[in-house]
Amino acid sequence: MNLYLAIKMLHILSSVLLVGTGFGTAFYLYFANRTRCVPAIATVARLVVRADLWFTTPAIVVQPISGMWLAHSAGWPVNTPWIVAALGLYLLAGACWLPVVWLQWMMARLAWTANAQGASALPLLYWRYARYWEWLGYPAFVAMVAVYWLMVFKPAL
Repeated sequence: MNLYLAIKMLHILSSVLLVGTGFGTAFYLYFANRTRCVPAIATVARLVVRADLWFTTPAIVVQPISGMWLAHSAGWPVNTPWIVAALGLYLLAGACWLPVVWLQWMMARLAWTANAQGASALPLLYWRYARYWEWLGYPAFVAMVAVYWLMVFKPAL
């Protein structure tokens, strides 16, 4: 296997981890929140934070490095419109993700504390953070779907 194909495989796998983990953890925390079950939310929120640390964060680093290497190797200039658009959308998703990481961490702490104290409900601050977390997730997800579209179709913009 040549180096280009190895890096391409790494790029594809890291994109799957990035979007798949993000969507999967969001799915589980979103629906755990709907149960209002403090022990379930505490467990899921803690695992969401862990998944972001173990899977999403490394993929976020690998994606632009491998993508730029692939583009350069294939002869695509960095100022190619679809690459510029993909990088802009990637940065938009990242701008949403950074506060989401903090929100998830705070939500996990609040839920874990409430669960440890035997509380039957989470504090209002948890629900405020959950609302912001959800609102930031939508544009990030749409941006990443658009990045996928740009990478696959490479349109002449």
